[in-house]
Amino acid sequence: MSTPAPLAAVVLAGGASRRMGRDKATLPHPDGGATMVEYTVATLSSRCAPVFVIAAPGQALPALDGQILRDEVRGVGPLLATGRGLRAAAEAGVERAFVSAVDMPYLSTEIIDELARHRGVDIVLPWDGRDHYLAGIYNTALADHIDSLVAGGERSMRALAESVVTQRIVMPSSRALANVNSPADLAQQIAG
Repeated sequence: MSTPAPLAAVVLAGGASRRMGRDKATLPHPDGGATMVEYTVATLSSRCAPVFVIAAPGQALPALDGQILRDEVRGVGPLLATGRGLRAAAEAGVERAFVSAVDMPYLSTEIIDELARHRGVDIVLPWDGRDHYLAGIYNTALADHIDSLVAGGERSMRALAESVVTQRIVMPSSRALANVNSPADLAQQIAG
């Protein structure tokens, strides 16, 4: 049995969450046992090390088994935060990192392991009819490229994926890739 490829993790927890109307990181997880950020960090910690949580300036978070890094500015989107997390992972000596949104209540290590099998590209994304930019594996050397994109006014993860070698792995639609973006989404996940 082979050892899984080493991966760091970057959890994007500092989003404005306008559709949700509040911080998604501290929402109760649908199982009621933890917050969304606690669940995400625990899931990723079982497969990835180190784990970096990118939070907004002043954002309150529970105690986590990961290193918290703070965005310098609120509301600039996930690209800048991804770059910051990838740079931290590179400085920790890890070549690739799983980049995750904080709002995936059924994220599993099986998804991560499936993506991790694919190497030799800059980004590996799950695709189930749409790209899941915040559930993919990124080469940590992309941090400088992200800085250049941001300096040029880019804010979208799509801009990054379209400017480097990206492999999309076709996967069936799965609860593990579902995001909770609104109170209705959360109620649907709680209802099961």
